[in-house]
Amino acid sequence: MSTPRPTIITLALAALTLSSPATRANPNPVEAGTVTWSRDLDAAFAQSKKTGKPVFLLFQEIPGCAGCQQFGKEVLSQPLLVEAIENEFVPVLVYNNRNTGPDPEILKRFNEPAWNYQVVRFLDHDAKDIIPRKDRIWTTPALATRMIETLQKQNRPVPQYLRSLSLHPNDATLEQAAFAMFCFWTGEQKLGGLDGVVYTEAGWFDGREVTRVFYDPAVIPFDHLLNQAAAFRCADKVYTTTDSQQKITSAKSSLPSAPLTKEYRPAKASDQKRQLPGTPFAGLPSLNPIQLTKLNAFARTNPQKAQSWLSPSQRRSL
Repeated sequence: MSTPRPTIITLALAALTLSSPATRANPNPVEAGTVTWSRDLDAAFAQSKKTGKPVFLLFQEIPGCAGCQQFGKEVLSQPLLVEAIENEFVPVLVYNNRNTGPDPEILKRFNEPAWNYQVVRFLDHDAKDIIPRKDRIWTTPALATRMIETLQKQNRPVPQYLRSLSLHPNDATLEQAAFAMFCFWTGEQKLGGLDGVVYTEAGWFDGREVTRVFYDPAVIPFDHLLNQAAAFRCADKVYTTTDSQQKITSAKSSLPSAPLTKEYRPAKASDQKRQLPGTPFAGLPSLNPIQLTKLNAFARTNPQKAQSWLSPSQRRSL
């Protein structure tokens, strides 16, 4: 079955401006990003014991290779990720290529190799790993996922804005389908509010207005999504991307269905997330695609729930 590749979301990218806290004066080397780091590990453990926050321990090559610099510029400077690191953890930076000072002793203490690529360890106040050490965590979604696992392991709350960083519409674990209806503005609002729906997009296919939905099947199986779309009157016709979806639609509903192919096209930017204009949430800084979807779903019907998807700095911007 031929399916369209996920498109770059124009509206989302336009909103991904680098803002507070990342726009403040940054004294860090490029490899360290814009996080406010401690270099005193013992003080960090004391703070962890006092606050209950895990220690976010970065071993980084500084000055480092192109990959280390890219990690600093792209991942450790992502505004919402920086905010989550500073708010939910006690961040400590260790240089893995120093021969003097406390760094080589810390490397030896935690059996970390020198001159290695970046590694993040998540420790409790007793210097024990909360989750197992893992190499090659080099993207924002991957690091956000590890941060979420750590907080859950410690029975600490996980902010929704951090959850929003752990997935992206292009994530391989997500599935997608499209639903034809009388108005894709309504479809984005109704379907975007469902738990497990990660992203929505207004589009055109088969001469119809459709809402394209990217969803996590582990949270909302396709038959549940199908039932909800029908209950919302947002499913005059179903466009599927897998044989499984096609079989479920045929077996469990009376809705007409057809494959979603590469002829699908997104609606223009001004037709995306149409519930946001005119609300206090329009134009907030650093919104990612998942936040945009959830704000669009709740901005007019449940502003308090919409705010739950914002970081503290974004809430202050309201």
